Amino acid sequence: MKIGVFDSGVGGLSVLKKIKEKIDFADIIYYGDSLNSPYGTKSVEEIQKLCLKIGEFLIDNRVNLIVVACNTATAAALDSLRDRFTSIPIIGVVEPGAAIAIKQSKNKKIGVLSTPLTAKSGVYEKAIKKINSKFEVFQKGCELLCPMIERGWESSERNIDLLKGYIKELPKDIDTIVLGCTHYPFIRDDIESLVDKKIVDPAEETAMQALFELNKLALRTGVKKIKKDKIMIDYFVSGDTEIFKKVGERFLGEKLSNVYQPLMD
Repeated sequence: MKIGVFDSGVGGLSVLKKIKEKIDFADIIYYGDSLNSPYGTKSVEEIQKLCLKIGEFLIDNRVNLIVVACNTATAAALDSLRDRFTSIPIIGVVEPGAAIAIKQSKNKKIGVLSTPLTAKSGVYEKAIKKINSKFEVFQKGCELLCPMIERGWESSERNIDLLKGYIKELPKDIDTIVLGCTHYPFIRDDIESLVDKKIVDPAEETAMQALFELNKLALRTGVKKIKKDKIMIDYFVSGDTEIFKKVGERFLGEKLSNVYQPLMD
């Protein structure tokens, strides 16, 4: 079996890391669209076009499941992807993130740090209120964080001040903060140093949903799940592969091999 995972760059590696921890029978194709990063300042139409192109690439490479490991892409293009590619399951990170945030929050007040487009879409508020309408959701779009993390985040005083400024835009009485961009788990330590709140990373729950969908697929199709000593991961990067490798290795704490530039029209 094979899983396709994609993001606007390195951020989706936070989801890939959790998938690797929970799924030992499926290889992975990871697509990082760093050439077009960040997605958070693009229009919905632009993001949909990019995502559908990536979806075609993953389908052509015979994946059995697609994980949209990007909150902005999930907000803008998940429905379009599901409409276009009906033969396999496609999951995003927002619904799993919303579900775990509801479990974590005690006072029903949740903050979301995300890209501007994710915040503007209100996708987390919709997902959370769909589960429980009594929750209040406050979203803050952080325009500069994603591109800074993409280049390799440093915990400098300047960066911490920038991060602090974004967090201050959230109400003080929230008790839970959702990392509403898959890049943000890589700066989780810095976020936790500034707040006394529960931090929710949707990657964990997304990986669990991916496992659920593959188990369901195996039961339906009769495909055998064969445990692998080591799963194969191929990385396709639309932008600079060396920068991707450098930043990705730092975040994952391991060497990245099989890094390619995709051949796409």
